[in-house]
Amino acid sequence: MTLPRRTIGFTLIEVMVALVIVSLALAGVAASMGQMIDTANTMRDRTFASWIAQNKITEMRIAGVIPEVGESSGDVDYANTSWDWTANVSETGVENLMKVDVAVSYAGSDATVFKVTGFIGEPVAPGQGNLAWNSGQPDRGQQQ
Repeated sequence: MTLPRRTIGFTLIEVMVALVIVSLALAGVAASMGQMIDTANTMRDRTFASWIAQNKITEMRIAGVIPEVGESSGDVDYANTSWDWTANVSETGVENLMKVDVAVSYAGSDATVFKVTGFIGEPVAPGQGNLAWNSGQPDRGQQQ
């Protein structure tokens, strides 16, 4: 009496177990990719909000006047997204130096995406800004 030959290969159970293991690994990779995409989108939006806040502080600086103490707000369309900004100007205790906090959020949202703090001093004539730092010292840019 001869025994039946065993066929060479994988059984259905072995193939099913292998597929379950592969599917779990792929699900983990997909979840990780989703988190990386969410993080990239968050960082992109925080960068845009930072740029908007810095632009607002720069606009206030180049206006040529010391801003008044108080709060102002507005909206801006940037990178195909609507944003709201709020600027809060406060005194610093130093004469003619104001602190400006600009908070940026998505339009219609109260959650701040990014906040930038800047300082605005008394405007000076172009080319005169460094004279206060060099007063009483020879001009460092010229040879003596």
